[in-house]
Amino acid sequence: MRTATATAAAVTTTLIGAGAAAVAAGRYAADTALRPRPGHPLPGEPELVVHSAAGGRIALTRSLAALRPGTYGLHAPGVHAVVGPVLPDAAQAPDTVVRRLLAVTHGSLEPGTRVHLTPQVHAGDPRGALGLDHADVDVPGELGPLPAWFVPAARATWVITVHGLGTTREHPMVVMPFLHRHQLPVLDLGYRGDRGAPASPDGLGHLGESEWRDVDAALRYALRFGARRIVLHGWSTGAAMALRAAERSALADRISALVLDSPVLDWHTTLRALAAARGTPAPLLPLAVKAAESRAGLRADHRAPAADPASLRVPVLLFHGPDDTLAPWGPSRALAEARPDLVTFHTVHEAPHGAMWNADPARYEEALRRFLTPHM
Repeated sequence: MRTATATAAAVTTTLIGAGAAAVAAGRYAADTALRPRPGHPLPGEPELVVHSAAGGRIALTRSLAALRPGTYGLHAPGVHAVVGPVLPDAAQAPDTVVRRLLAVTHGSLEPGTRVHLTPQVHAGDPRGALGLDHADVDVPGELGPLPAWFVPAARATWVITVHGLGTTREHPMVVMPFLHRHQLPVLDLGYRGDRGAPASPDGLGHLGESEWRDVDAALRYALRFGARRIVLHGWSTGAAMALRAAERSALADRISALVLDSPVLDWHTTLRALAAARGTPAPLLPLAVKAAESRAGLRADHRAPAADPASLRVPVLLFHGPDDTLAPWGPSRALAEARPDLVTFHTVHEAPHGAMWNADPARYEEALRRFLTPHM
């Protein structure tokens, strides 16, 4: 009898120990998924090897990523370059893809350099990268001053741009030339967790659930300094932040439109993808996701509150596509189908997360022009 009791106690202790270890591992994986890493390639983005770079051309290891259409940044430690479309008529080896090399901003692209494609095309600030006059401003936020670039223009409608996962406020510079040509002032916001901005109190990203209050601070700043109407243009979690601000801000009536690129509308799927891409073992993924939702204070039904079609009050231009593995486009399609009176939906193929402009800049900007014209 004593032997059986002892054996049962040992088994129970082992199970409790294993359970505690699994919970601890799940919490660790959750923290890994939620730690913001602005300016780093998104987890899961494939690594490419440079074979050669000369004469305005670059040869990269052949892969589906290297064959993506459009314009991208090329990132490696100490290196930033810009690549354009694939050159199908260029002489190339069977294992390489040749693309147009538009610029090398930092470093050099030596053969063997390992790089990642990134939607963040420009590096530096609007003056250095684009020749646009701008002011470095501090937006008063609830956690402290938030760094932002302000690019002035003549109209009273301002565009507040908000970057997303894996990028910095350099990412929205892809649309700054377009917005400047149309005389729309731009406030490009850095928010909690960004370089030069306050950290969140727990050091974690919350997929927009707390960060939206920094967009609210940007609204107050814009209205204080002359904006009459505001368009929020967000990517990824920045798009989720824009949606929340339009739903929750006391200044929501001054928002005239939303532009959303690859919005994170399904927390569960995005957290699972982040945790998996950062090396979480498959058996721990459910624990990691549950722990992450708990740590970040996210609702158990996995859907962002602002994804509720009934919460929309203003016109929305939504860019998303089926090749986004980090934020599935299903919820975006559902939102558009539920509110055809307010949502204009543009499907973009062969574009990863946050890269709907990159896949076809001209098409993106034409859609933007048509949508924004009534709001200028």
